[in-house]
Amino acid sequence: MISGTTKLIAHLGYPTESFRAPMIYNPYFNKHNINAVVVPMGCKAEDYDRFLPLVFRLSNIHGALITMPHKVTTISLLDEVMTTAKVAGSCNAVRLNSKGKLVGDMFDGEGFVRGVLRKGRVLQGAKVFVAGCGGVGSAIAASMAKAGVAEMSLYDSYTPIMHGLADRLKTHYPQLLVSVGVNDPAGYDVVVNATPLGMKEGDPLPMDVSRIAPTSFVGEVVMKQEITPFLEAARARGCAYQIGTDMLFEQIPAYLEFFGFRTTTPDELREVAEISY
Repeated sequence: MISGTTKLIAHLGYPTESFRAPMIYNPYFNKHNINAVVVPMGCKAEDYDRFLPLVFRLSNIHGALITMPHKVTTISLLDEVMTTAKVAGSCNAVRLNSKGKLVGDMFDGEGFVRGVLRKGRVLQGAKVFVAGCGGVGSAIAASMAKAGVAEMSLYDSYTPIMHGLADRLKTHYPQLLVSVGVNDPAGYDVVVNATPLGMKEGDPLPMDVSRIAPTSFVGEVVMKQEITPFLEAARARGCAYQIGTDMLFEQIPAYLEFFGFRTTTPDELREVAEISY
């Protein structure tokens, strides 16, 4: 039962996005008798800059999960922006610090990185290729840089966002070697498809998979199906890989830690979730 002492975590975004989180977080909270609940709250984009500060005036608000279309807008509404969110250019988690200030971070990329590390890959000093520099690609690149990769190549057909991400990476990680503009995965330890290619039947592959070395680790962000055509082609080359939904379940422990709750594992979250992927 929700009471005035229940820690509320607002989930702000499109209705199609916000229904998923409660079906993963809340069963976990119930299992461990944690007095907290994730509550979807719809908010139009034109009202968001006024609405977010009001949410944090609730006496039992504990934090907020942010989904589209508010991730970019949130950055300008915060008192403190963590480096990963600065590099990504967007934010998907907000909490109050001890001084009552709004602090935000980005965990989409953290989920991707935790999945790669859990599968035994070493990112410190690695060479990484990221195709797609939109919201999710920028978040993955930001977390890869935080994890200590040595080189990163970025590609996006829309060059302004590609160059913008490269500039932010260079500003916050000056030791990182960043290159842009070449859609070639050859020679990289980790190869990431962060484009939407694969969501629709008949989509072309995001890159020439024959150029990926069999020793490379390949990651996907598309969640529509577990093994996308891109992953199928990479798997046929002998590559180890990560499916799109791994990123989702891996980032939730990072959220829990950010909000000060006990952490967990993706396996436990999958077991208790009231939604299947």
